[in-house]
Amino acid sequence: MQIPEPLTRFQPHTALVLGSGLASFTDQLSPVARIPFTDLGLPPSSVPGHAGELILASLGATRLAIFSGRIHLYEGHPAHMVTAPIRIAAAAGATRLILTNAAGSLNPAFPPGQWMMLSDHLNLTGQSPLTGGPRFHDMSHVYSPAWRRRFAATAAAAPLPLHEGVYAGLPGPQYETPAEIRMLRTLGADAVGMSTVLEAIEARALNLETIAFSCLTNWAAGLAGPLSHHEVTTTGRNSAAAFASLLAATLA
Repeated sequence: MQIPEPLTRFQPHTALVLGSGLASFTDQLSPVARIPFTDLGLPPSSVPGHAGELILASLGATRLAIFSGRIHLYEGHPAHMVTAPIRIAAAAGATRLILTNAAGSLNPAFPPGQWMMLSDHLNLTGQSPLTGGPRFHDMSHVYSPAWRRRFAATAAAAPLPLHEGVYAGLPGPQYETPAEIRMLRTLGADAVGMSTVLEAIEARALNLETIAFSCLTNWAAGLAGPLSHHEVTTTGRNSAAAFASLLAATLA
């Protein structure tokens, strides 16, 4: 793990991970530095819609370390590498973490193009970033209840549709089958994706106050037409502005 001097000097308050198609969030910001993942000792991103760089910028009085893109299990990386950005952010001084992802909606009341705030998750990856390391961390409140209330109040005042539900994290890289989606609905999931849960587990072990959001980019398998990553990234880009407004208003 490498902590470059610009990141140490910047001293971020909050780390932000941007999921597929959400890189346009940074368009309204004035970065003070852009650091490629490779300069952090991280592998470059191989996924369209993931820039693979760390952007340092301020939003109001909040200094943000923005990971534009992330590392995935399905790229062939182990769980401990997937969560390396979270450890880097914590080592640089961040005490809060905002995770975002692109997800398929399983809930008929949560249509594509809208956002869901995670109340909880199902880790169905079969892996943990804590394997071989710290043990027995309490996961009763992975996603900060206080922070969720603040974001919900901001969204209601906007008004901006912001759902709240359970996210199922699977390893990928293939999309789920309709039968698997029916299983996930039975288990209580409202959205499904291929990221976030391992990062949230790492953050909980590091005592970072954490919140996470899913950009609902498509209906899950069996609920509409064929799935494509192009649809995911396009909907993500189109929905980024709404999230930017929510984030700016809440952090302010």
